[in-house]
Amino acid sequence: MTSRQERNADVAAVGPIPNRATKPKLQSQSIRKSTFQRSMSEVDDGAQILPITSSSLATTQTRLDAVDSNTGDRISPFSTPPNSDDSMNDHPVIRRKPDWVVKSLAPPRTPDHENPAMPSRHAFENAQRQSPQGKQRPAMNAVSIAQSDRPAQSTLLKPPELPPRPDTASWLPSAPQSHSRLTSRVPLVNQKPGPIDPPDTLLSARGEILDDILESTLSTLQPRLIASKHTCPGQLLQQRDGSSSFDLPRRSIAINDRGPDFDRVANKNGNSLGEYTDGSTSSRRPPYARVGPHVIHTTYDTKLYDMCAGHACCVGQLVRVWDLSSAKVVLSLALGEKEVKATASAFKPGSKSAEEGSRLWVGTNFGGLQEIDIATHKVVSSNLSAHSGREIVKIHRYQNTIWTIDEDGLLFVWPPGDGGLPTLGSMPIARKVPRGHIFSIVVEGLLWFATKKDVRVFRPSADDHVGFNNKQQPASQPGVGEITSGAVVGCQLDKIYFGHNDGKISIYSTTTFSCLGFISANVYKINCLVGAGTHLWAGFNTGKICVYDTRTQPWKVVKDYHAHEGPVISLSVDRSSLWTSGQLRVGSLSLDNTIRLWDGLLEDDWLESELRGNDVSWCSFEEIEALVMTWNAGASTPADLRYREGHPNMLRLILPTGKAPDLLVFGFQELVDLEDKRLTAKTLFKGSRRKDGSDQEHMSRQYRDWRDHLVRSIEDHVPANESYAVLHTASMVGLFSCIFVKASSRPRISSVHGVEIKRGMGGLHGNKGALIVRFRFDDSSICLVNCHLAAGQTQTMHRNNDIAAILESFALPAEQDSTLCSNSFVAGGDGSMVLDHEICILNGDLNYRIDTMSRDVVLKAIHNNNLSKLLERDQLLVSRKKNPTFGLKAFVESPITFDPTYKYDVGSDDYDSSEKHRAPAWCDRILYRGPGKIKQMDYRRHELRISDHRPVTGNFKIRVKSIVPAQREKVWQECQQRFEAIRRKVEQESKVQYLRDVLGLGMEEARGLVCPSST
Repeated sequence: MTSRQERNADVAAVGPIPNRATKPKLQSQSIRKSTFQRSMSEVDDGAQILPITSSSLATTQTRLDAVDSNTGDRISPFSTPPNSDDSMNDHPVIRRKPDWVVKSLAPPRTPDHENPAMPSRHAFENAQRQSPQGKQRPAMNAVSIAQSDRPAQSTLLKPPELPPRPDTASWLPSAPQSHSRLTSRVPLVNQKPGPIDPPDTLLSARGEILDDILESTLSTLQPRLIASKHTCPGQLLQQRDGSSSFDLPRRSIAINDRGPDFDRVANKNGNSLGEYTDGSTSSRRPPYARVGPHVIHTTYDTKLYDMCAGHACCVGQLVRVWDLSSAKVVLSLALGEKEVKATASAFKPGSKSAEEGSRLWVGTNFGGLQEIDIATHKVVSSNLSAHSGREIVKIHRYQNTIWTIDEDGLLFVWPPGDGGLPTLGSMPIARKVPRGHIFSIVVEGLLWFATKKDVRVFRPSADDHVGFNNKQQPASQPGVGEITSGAVVGCQLDKIYFGHNDGKISIYSTTTFSCLGFISANVYKINCLVGAGTHLWAGFNTGKICVYDTRTQPWKVVKDYHAHEGPVISLSVDRSSLWTSGQLRVGSLSLDNTIRLWDGLLEDDWLESELRGNDVSWCSFEEIEALVMTWNAGASTPADLRYREGHPNMLRLILPTGKAPDLLVFGFQELVDLEDKRLTAKTLFKGSRRKDGSDQEHMSRQYRDWRDHLVRSIEDHVPANESYAVLHTASMVGLFSCIFVKASSRPRISSVHGVEIKRGMGGLHGNKGALIVRFRFDDSSICLVNCHLAAGQTQTMHRNNDIAAILESFALPAEQDSTLCSNSFVAGGDGSMVLDHEICILNGDLNYRIDTMSRDVVLKAIHNNNLSKLLERDQLLVSRKKNPTFGLKAFVESPITFDPTYKYDVGSDDYDSSEKHRAPAWCDRILYRGPGKIKQMDYRRHELRISDHRPVTGNFKIRVKSIVPAQREKVWQECQQRFEAIRRKVEQESKVQYLRDVLGLGMEEARGLVCPSST
């Protein structure tokens, strides 16, 4: 018989062969497998404990210890040694050759290194239905577990309590007893587990892990000074009070430490923590990982993703693992038959830190479990009937245990074996949870389990029904959608966050198990959440990722960036990467079949925030003044001012007394008659031909007349020693911007760029839209926007969309110099978007109206000077308050103290008396943005009656900066050194979390081992 034939015969006799380099000679007897019937009883709202019954043992399997002595091969260190039982004994006996085998996509190896055969779905279903002799198995109780093939075990329902000792975990299931000899067992349902000592191998493994962690030096995390002395890309995130929004907690975080008292800020119904998040200072720059690749292409459809110890894993039709340092595939296994696929996975805990991420547990849609060694590409252990044909929907790792959940609500807790690690050969602790699993997470030994809108908490270590169902009634939060995801932030262990399909995030207490409230984070569905460092990360259907600082009220949006072309469906964090590679990796998986890697510490943003927080050390400042006017002129001309209004010099009416402003900004709308259908159609469809040359060659007569009028008015009004120069003019179908600057300040201005954004007729034409101009004044960036939005009482959504298109357009030329970007732009931008600039002023006929009030009620309120009643229904103010994605939430508007500026009868002070009887409204507005850099001194309207709108002006004081390069470099180096200290602190917290979550040490004990000097 050939070597191939011998191996096939052995596979047919005993199932998959363990990971060995050469063929072992096997002698085996059939072992009857225990299984659950498909008719497992279901639960409704409550949860049940499955009582465990015993059954008679089948024939005993002889020891599989005949290994070819000529090969000298050894079993993987993670496998059971040859002198103890193998997990392969758990396989069902298959008398025929499997109809398919695992196909490895890794580089081909010699036949002696082929992967072990994996039985097909039909094979293990037949094995479940029949005994080895071909007889039908006896019927089983629907809520029982037959233990005929399980090792003898004195404790099953409750993990034994370990005696007090310095290195004892807070919750540790008992290791299964040695089962080199199988003996009959008695029912264990009523037995109370007694305390036992942990096996010596476990204590030895724990000692190795501690030694490995404590001996790891910080040499790999030496302060990494960036090569470029001046490069500091991205946004400076600074709070209004000047403090950094990225400071880590200034004290040690214990398990029971509480954060902000959210109950204090809840509303009367107790269901809201704060209406919306604050995105006014969010950064749009993607936080790419600073070391290693940024993107990995999965090349196949997958929705399941996990990271651990420098490895990323995706499962589905394939099981594929990548090395995150090089983006190379280190494992690729096909599951063979199309109907069999991986539905859940988790990295197995390692016996020491160096072995973290070396093995993978994979669950299938037919209830099977496989343990795969990544380095050897081998399936080292499997249990094809672990969940008896039920799809495994989730696998958790907690301390040195693995928890698996199937679609029918069966929960298995796989305890550690003789080596102190979970094995498929051990007897799992069985529990019953509700069906309909949506999301679950293990926190401090408790299983938080979500179905639709309900949250339940279970304690698998309990030995009775009451103790297991930790919360008898499911918790839920009114006013939110169905739960989609959840996460815990490392520095806030007393809270757990759940994402919902309506964009809300609910917060639950891990101590009282009650809902503290919810936050309206977005209007889009939240697909996934993960906690990294001190922040909460959320992925959305739009392909965006938002990062929230949940320690502030309201929550501050630290990041809001476009991460993927498709929906973000999974987020994962590799916490061990912080103390193995010096960076905290966050990975995102999208339906565009890519994994992207991000910097979980947000180093660039922290450095720039710290740098800007100390800008007084490397900048000198000067205060300038600016006058901004917005006016819908209604196709009027300068001649109308002279002959119909009696004001030949408009500036005498709008300019403040005293010092002349450094900047004069005039924004006009409707300088051409947009209600003249013939003229409008000609302008829209025929277009305007522009030629190279001076402004006179391409400006219409109306625009030229207004520009010339403004020039003459300035010459007549201001003193001769304060002359002005035209900085920029632009026009677009009625919109006209004209900007003047003092001649003495003109040399301080550079990089002047102007663009137009069309929003009429779906963005095709310029009857609605915006004119944008940006420039640098010294080293400060300023952006001015003059816009005319969609008209109509009911077009609020249209106007909001116009604003979003204007602010989110990449219309301006991007700055290529990274030093200039970091010095002059914010939000991680390069100057191509409006919000990239330090100072923004937006003016125009925004056309927002007053909602749900009749014209008569509005007129009466104006007559009684009851403006506050009207402002409560102002569409712009309502959108800023209730729409978390509204573009103008990032802007500030001074309090309105003047009457509505629209709509008047031309030439009078009477509101619209035409047949349309339009209600008055504040259509003409001025808003600004630039915390700590701009302040509005007044906000008022002026009585020019030649249009149906009144002009509105605002006077501003703007603080511009000049950079001292040498001082900036010095402060930049100091910021880097401070960040390295913070990195080391976070690294220590990561080690403490590893000792607590993987080894089960108490918080104080773990801190004492990692940070002896702090205890």
